[in-house]
Amino acid sequence: MGSVSEQDIGGLRPAGLGEAIRATAGDIAVLLRGAPDTGAPVPGSRWSVGEVAAHLAQANELMADVAAGKSRPYGDGTPGGLAEANEVALAAFTERGAGPLAAMIVAQADAFLEAAARQSAARGELVSPMGPMSMDVLGSYLLTHMLGHGYDLARALGRPHMVSRARAELCLPFLMVAMDRVVSPAAAGHTARYALRLGGGARFGATFTDGAVAVDPRPPRRPDCTILMEPVAFLLVALGRLGPWGALARGRVLAWGRKPWLTPRFPTLFTPP
Repeated sequence: MGSVSEQDIGGLRPAGLGEAIRATAGDIAVLLRGAPDTGAPVPGSRWSVGEVAAHLAQANELMADVAAGKSRPYGDGTPGGLAEANEVALAAFTERGAGPLAAMIVAQADAFLEAAARQSAARGELVSPMGPMSMDVLGSYLLTHMLGHGYDLARALGRPHMVSRARAELCLPFLMVAMDRVVSPAAAGHTARYALRLGGGARFGATFTDGAVAVDPRPPRRPDCTILMEPVAFLLVALGRLGPWGALARGRVLAWGRKPWLTPRFPTLFTPP
């Protein structure tokens, strides 16, 4: 394994990713164990607290299996296909108890990290529900998924959420890989060059050409629109938990360039995974 600065729990990169996976699962478990009613509705969702928790338990198990090299076909890789697969899987899994589900979420996050550590020497591509990706990106996917639904649970239960600046930045490897897989029909015919910057220093580019997007770790040299976002706001907007106008109104987004008016349109070019 590499040095601590390169890898951490599970042999994952960047440093802090494995720790964030374990801590986020633990934070979600604390939320659930304090839930007075798992039948309570989740704002903006058709699911209850218990159903979101059950979905997280199932998803963590699926990710652990994928990390272990097991074949787990799940949907068709599109947002719509994943949503349909989620509903089918949830209907077949009846556990809705806070305690058992909290334990499962933590146990399967640990199982993922153990599998990642075992497979760290062979870092080839794995087949995830959203297509091929490396173990490191799969870990970022797992963290992103838990943070999105953990945020939902916190809102439903009236508790502080666990989405921090550091954790949001660790979601970027997955989001960059996923962007070209979740392009929205609203992007049809769109052509523009975007430079994205996060407050922590991370940056990348997204170039649309007639509706198709190419994502690059390096921003384009002459972007039409440069967007600077606070990392937590970036993640919540990317996951559809915060609207672009809401982020702008709260002063969490700045934009400049030849076409700064493209800023609120950018999130609409993707369907949240």
